[in-house]
Amino acid sequence: MIAGNDLRLEERPDPVPGKNEVLVAAPYAAINPADLSQLAGNYPPPPGAPQDIPGLEVTGEVVACGDGVQDWEIGDRVFGLVGGGGLADRVVVHERHVVAVPDRLDDEEAAAVPEAFLTAHDAIVTQAGLRSGDVLLVNGASGGVGTAAVQIGVLIGAHVFAAARSADVRSRLSALGADAMGQEEAFQLVQGEGGANVILELIGGPNLENDLASLATKGRLVIVGTGAGAEATLSLRALMGRRARIMGTVLRARPLEEKAAAVQAFGHEVLPFIADGRAHGIVDRIFPAEEVEAAFAYMAQPGKFGKVLLSF
Repeated sequence: MIAGNDLRLEERPDPVPGKNEVLVAAPYAAINPADLSQLAGNYPPPPGAPQDIPGLEVTGEVVACGDGVQDWEIGDRVFGLVGGGGLADRVVVHERHVVAVPDRLDDEEAAAVPEAFLTAHDAIVTQAGLRSGDVLLVNGASGGVGTAAVQIGVLIGAHVFAAARSADVRSRLSALGADAMGQEEAFQLVQGEGGANVILELIGGPNLENDLASLATKGRLVIVGTGAGAEATLSLRALMGRRARIMGTVLRARPLEEKAAAVQAFGHEVLPFIADGRAHGIVDRIFPAEEVEAAFAYMAQPGKFGKVLLSF
């Protein structure tokens, strides 16, 4: 497991699953921007979660079950969400916070799926109500959540605009079905289309003014990331004039039942696309667990496409 603020690889006894928990053996663990925030002291784990082991998701094989577990058996492949402790090769998770890994997925692709697709689906579909025929703008579309949101939007039947910095990343986003371009061009084109019904904001405060200007009437802005800044000036007149809504969201600190509902909604509405190959978990790079410091340094850099994994 990866422990402490100095990101050391440490061996500890395997955690013991509680009554309604399973213990998962994870060959890979995915790093998320939230892990960087936790190490910086800005995103503490919720009560009950491991306090010194980062990691928000788990993928692997069930190796032990609590006495009350009904849905899983030893040997099942599962993936889902944890409140902390995910950067480890043995992870305890509530049985309702995981779903079955489709047979099509190998361990690497499976490890790139849960946090990215759950966050994206919950934000743009469950909360913002994205529907077929809508216009979706994804700002900061190159990472795990961004690439997942692009795929979900395309599969729903939305017209997806994806903003990203590099030409190479934009080419790969276009291959996923999006109209991909730089940030300023994206705002201009979306405004020319009459505005976006849904904007997924993964960059943060610097985009807020243009986000509001780019919303359609009754548009919804969902803020998931603030890597470029958490503060911004808001025009209430622009918000009122568009009868728009601004939503902020996190998954980590939700109560057990709310998180379970998000996981099960993903299982019903998105997992079939992943199972039949219409959507994919995207891996940018894999680091050995012993190179965790290099992995985190790489995670902090721009220009990635998909997820960064640690191999155990």
